[in-house]
Amino acid sequence: MSKNTKPIVAVVGRPNVGKSTLFNALAGENISIVKDTPGVTRDRIYTDVTWLNHTFTLIDTGGIEPESKDVILSQMRAQAQVAIDTADVILFLVDVKQGLQDADAKVADILRRSHKPVVLVVNKVDSEKKYMADVYEFYNLGIGDPHPISAVNRLGLGDMLEVVTSYFPEGSGEVEEDERPKVAIIGKPNVGKSSIINKLLKEDRLIVSDIAGTTRDAVDAEVKYNGKEYVFIDTAGLRRKNKIKEELEHFMIVRTVGAVERADIAVLVIDATEGVTEQDAKIAGIAHDRGKAVIIAVNKWDSVEKDDKTIYRFTEKIRNTLSFMSYAEILFISAQTGQRLNKLFETIDMVSENHAMRVQTGALNEIMSEAVAMQQPPTDKGKRLKLFYITQVAVKPPTFVIFVNDKELMHFSYTRYIENQIRETFGFRGTPLHFIIRERTEEKN
Repeated sequence: MSKNTKPIVAVVGRPNVGKSTLFNALAGENISIVKDTPGVTRDRIYTDVTWLNHTFTLIDTGGIEPESKDVILSQMRAQAQVAIDTADVILFLVDVKQGLQDADAKVADILRRSHKPVVLVVNKVDSEKKYMADVYEFYNLGIGDPHPISAVNRLGLGDMLEVVTSYFPEGSGEVEEDERPKVAIIGKPNVGKSSIINKLLKEDRLIVSDIAGTTRDAVDAEVKYNGKEYVFIDTAGLRRKNKIKEELEHFMIVRTVGAVERADIAVLVIDATEGVTEQDAKIAGIAHDRGKAVIIAVNKWDSVEKDDKTIYRFTEKIRNTLSFMSYAEILFISAQTGQRLNKLFETIDMVSENHAMRVQTGALNEIMSEAVAMQQPPTDKGKRLKLFYITQVAVKPPTFVIFVNDKELMHFSYTRYIENQIRETFGFRGTPLHFIIRERTEEKN
């Protein structure tokens, strides 16, 4: 299963140094926030950036805006740790107008010791003449050259990106030859993600000692089942007893993005005893946004009182709360007893096949013309939508281009209708489908 691994660039910096401004400047116009995806917050913490021939994922490791200096420092340390754990390159953002702060120096020490590439970026330099002397002050951090930018005025971004992308691993973004399915186990804390992997490994390889502050990279576990190899990416990550609640949620999202980015398939673990929650929807939204195949594993199913309607009722709840991913497969399992864990592998095989499935153009156009005959395309002010042609242009997820006479007329609901017709024929269970609508002028006979 070859796959593009996008490099991850994590942004670390004190509150108010301009992280979100930098974000928006880099994301430019290509921010497509899917309106009905839950968990896409106002302050988006990740975005894809394309620059020249590089595409990478930019993650803001920010978290909450704390009040006091001490809290700022402990937050920054936690941010730095998350960045070190998840990123290929760390972008350390400082503010020329606030000057070099104590917290900056302390975080620089942590980053320097990590031996990860760090790019020091000095923001709010709207005039090099005026501020250059202040920029040089940041050499004192001892993490290399400071790169002046102004995110608001979009100055210096190209030079900065040149430095950032120079650290990308050779061949990143190119096709990897690893054929094994890569599965990210995602979900809220304490739903049993590690227990599932431990059960699959039949050994407690993923146990982290509960000493305060033990951190580690996500652990990739290789599992063999029926002679086939799978790579499981665990997102358990930081486990610290005394951390602030929201901060944990933020870091959990950052880690989830990091793991999902490296996977083809996401297994969203839900706690059967708690039911499906808003937080589950937030995490599911990440896998959905990233176009990954999705399996929803309802864990701790052995602890639920059941009658003949329980599965049906639970499935309904999941479908309602996660209505944006009606394609996801649902499994009821127990990591404790091992119930239906073998079914997990069959399901992974199935969705991974669907995620990489290609459909012949002829067959697609046949489905499309039947669909159009059954349900007339919409009209607007007397102009009718015409669909000329459909073709599949990519896999993982399967992506289709539909050529039409007028993009404005191709409403979301009609695209959804065409999608349902395609699914009816080819299934595509477990994988999202992406549609790109292109205009082309009518050909005169």
